[in-house]
Amino acid sequence: MGHLKRVFEIYIIIMKNALDLDLKHFKNLWILQIPRIFFPNIWLRSKKKNRAIRLRESFEALGPIFVKFGQTLSTRKDLLPKDIAFELAKLQDRVPPFDGEVASKVISSSLSIDIDKVFEDFNTTPLASASVAQVHTAKLNGNEVVVKVLRPGIKKQIKKDIQLLFFIAKILNSSWSEAKRLKPVEVVEEYEKIIYAELDLLREASNASLLKRNFEGSNYLYVPEVYWDYTTENVMVMERIFGIQISDKDNLSSNNINIKKLAEKGVEIFFTQVFQHNFFHADMHPGNIFISYENPDDPIYCAVDFGIMGSLSKFDQKYLALNFLAFFERDYRKVAELHIDSSWVSKNTRVDEFEAAIRSVCEPIFEKPLSQISFGNLLLRLFSVAREFNMTVQPQLVLLQKTLLNIEGLGRDLYPDLDLWKTAKPFFERWVKENMSIAAAAKSLINNSPKLFNEIAEFPRNIEILKNKIDDDTYNKITKEELKLLKSSIKKNNYMLYLLFVVVISIIFSRFII
Repeated sequence: MGHLKRVFEIYIIIMKNALDLDLKHFKNLWILQIPRIFFPNIWLRSKKKNRAIRLRESFEALGPIFVKFGQTLSTRKDLLPKDIAFELAKLQDRVPPFDGEVASKVISSSLSIDIDKVFEDFNTTPLASASVAQVHTAKLNGNEVVVKVLRPGIKKQIKKDIQLLFFIAKILNSSWSEAKRLKPVEVVEEYEKIIYAELDLLREASNASLLKRNFEGSNYLYVPEVYWDYTTENVMVMERIFGIQISDKDNLSSNNINIKKLAEKGVEIFFTQVFQHNFFHADMHPGNIFISYENPDDPIYCAVDFGIMGSLSKFDQKYLALNFLAFFERDYRKVAELHIDSSWVSKNTRVDEFEAAIRSVCEPIFEKPLSQISFGNLLLRLFSVAREFNMTVQPQLVLLQKTLLNIEGLGRDLYPDLDLWKTAKPFFERWVKENMSIAAAAKSLINNSPKLFNEIAEFPRNIEILKNKIDDDTYNKITKEELKLLKSSIKKNNYMLYLLFVVVISIIFSRFII
């Protein structure tokens, strides 16, 4: 019943803002007009506002999950009409704020403080207001800080929308032939983790601290300091940064920022996070990225809003890195083999056919600047290839896919002539050298040597267990699972004995190869 109520809420907002007028070329749209007779409040509706404003106001009215979707769309200025892209960009930090006095009470209650005694100056007018929280400026012990506070009632609203998404996903699962491949329920589960993580400001503060450590001393990315004594699940206080918003191209130009270098450093920051640190900022819309005024010829990025972060398993990280490198080298057979080896497509897929399909999609993009490449069209063509070969959507890669879309949108807007592939290729060559070399393998063996020794030490105990069972005339009672486990243990320990020799040799010579 709750789902049905929310469906009607969404329907009323869409119709009230007359969005159906902009969708009239869709089939069977007339069905949307039928329920209008039951809702007198949308019989008369204003058509004076342009379509972009009506769309933006609909996203705001539908709540935080839809605002997040609008934020992602706003970065795709190459795919959206200019008026819609411009208006949706306002979702990034211009969502209607809630009362500053209410924010003050939430902060005082959450931190158990008198806000006027702790902060020398607290501005009740928010600096920025977003879908999940809003930010106020303040002074703490003479330092400029920002205070982030969650919107009251936001958890309840998000819970309703997540339930609706699951409801829709389950319907798709039972009635849509493509559901098995696209895994709508798994995708919603992944998004649920993301959005709920963003509701915990203690987790966001931890994310910021880790990202700061990863880029400590770097001239690529600066992360503001967290004030842990004034941070809780609902409130976070951190250092205020001053910089130029990355979408403000006029200001970047007037401050003589090296745009080409800025764009190239942005690409390297992304790939460093994903493949070196395995921890990446996954909400990289323009409202969260600033550029320092210092050293304009070698500009430094400043990031904010660390609620949505991503990471990959070692398995996915390795296969993605090898896939990217194979793409850069135009080794489409290798790309096809990697997709099959990683089970992203069926093991029964013919490598030669898949290779040819990938080549037809990817070959045209090389040796062209970003301004001449339509990644929107590329995605559509790749989607057709995916459908042909039953490629499955990987839920664990949803965040990475979203971030890649954001990066492309920002790159196109910032420096249209950036050659993404040329900029990124040296990074992957370096990654392979550092992670696939003999020295890297030896270091990994050394790091894992305690575990190897422990596995070997367990081997005699497993033999003793088998001997005792035989001596007790209970051999026939040994289960298939126990025999299977014992067989696996013997096989593993033969392998461990071999590895032990390698580890010992690696330790002896590590000082020469590392």
